Amino acid sequence: MFKKILIANRGEIAVRIIRACKEWGISTVAVHSDVDKESMHVRLADESVCIGPYQPANSYLNIPALMSAIELTGAEAVHPGYGFLSENSNFAKILEENNIKFIGPSSKLIKMMGDKIQAKKIAKENGLPVIEGSEGGIADISEAKSISKKIGFPVLIKAAGGGGGKGMKIVYEENKFEELFLAAKSEAKKFFANDEVYIEKFFQNPRHIEVQVLSGKNRTVHLHERDCSVQRRHQKLIEETPSPILTDDVRKDLLEKTVKMVSKIGYEGAGTVEFIYEDKKFYFLEMNTRVQVEHPVTEMVTGIDIIKEQIWIAFSGDTALEQKDINPRGHAIECRINAEDASKNFQPSPGLIGMCHQPSGFRTRVDGSIYQGYRVTPYYDSMVCKLICHGRNRTEAIQRMVRSLDEFVIEGIITTIPLHKKLLTNKKFINSDFNVTWLDNEKII
Repeated sequence: MFKKILIANRGEIAVRIIRACKEWGISTVAVHSDVDKESMHVRLADESVCIGPYQPANSYLNIPALMSAIELTGAEAVHPGYGFLSENSNFAKILEENNIKFIGPSSKLIKMMGDKIQAKKIAKENGLPVIEGSEGGIADISEAKSISKKIGFPVLIKAAGGGGGKGMKIVYEENKFEELFLAAKSEAKKFFANDEVYIEKFFQNPRHIEVQVLSGKNRTVHLHERDCSVQRRHQKLIEETPSPILTDDVRKDLLEKTVKMVSKIGYEGAGTVEFIYEDKKFYFLEMNTRVQVEHPVTEMVTGIDIIKEQIWIAFSGDTALEQKDINPRGHAIECRINAEDASKNFQPSPGLIGMCHQPSGFRTRVDGSIYQGYRVTPYYDSMVCKLICHGRNRTEAIQRMVRSLDEFVIEGIITTIPLHKKLLTNKKFINSDFNVTWLDNEKII
């Protein structure tokens, strides 16, 4: 096994990776910006290296500084977590060239599946249904408008090189097309240094379903699906598994086709294939070549440590798991706890944490990096922790989550805990009568 791993990330995912490494006796190296020196991941790691000032471009996205930290500490492998450089093919390639193991797929596969247009073609070639739209990137407004009229409004203009709702515009009427097309290109250029966009049919009442996979040289397995349909502005808030709306036949078809595609492309590592689901049909959306924020719900129902599996695949080249051994039980729900004021349009709420009491109890898990006296800065993602609850069924999981949210106390900052209480007790959530546009269209807050 690897003797030393550097974690090229921060916050709760860095803590999560460090804990998995410690259980296997692997030494860990934390990297941090100057404002993160008191962070939990720095305190838990065996070694730490400051890699720059607070700006991500000068620290967590600073490849030369990370390479220097690797050389300084003698780390054999790098776990990128999610976000930052986790899907940066250039970073993975530099590590490959320097004989440092990137805990994830090859740089070639990251690049291939990171290009939304190419990924869509690959999915189609391997039997996955895809969303109707342009065959590739479009620069000409007239051509883009013509395609949109052909498939019918509303349409979605999407950045080819991005995600997370950036560079994405919904066009409901033809007379708004040019304005939003140019806005999408501008946003794509700003966030991804690539202004290429493409057109897709926009689904007005979809669910967001994703399939977790683990794949090696000789075997690909799925860890079933997650439902991530509670979102605001394309950002996930609550995730659960299994999806309460899939029939057994649809689930079987979805999982089998996903495994077939992932196996065909020679993928190695943990990955997630995402789908739009509407009217009992699913359509390929994209593939994330990394661990997901919501991976704990899958761990809770399968009993499989996905981070450890990532590390094992990176070391050995294959997964030791067989599909027949993966038997999920019960239902799990995750709430992302953000330092945001939901009543003020989700305005960030940085500050010094006072009293902090985290819930515990039967089948209750908190993945986080906060503690009393920790200062939440305004420089990074506002998520401070994740609360995950497991039950014998969905009803019990909801009940356990509501109880756990009632126990959760984080003083000094405003969080989304009150919002989650409202969502978990809302009739539409309880009855699974919602889609990805629910929070954007209804007054819940």
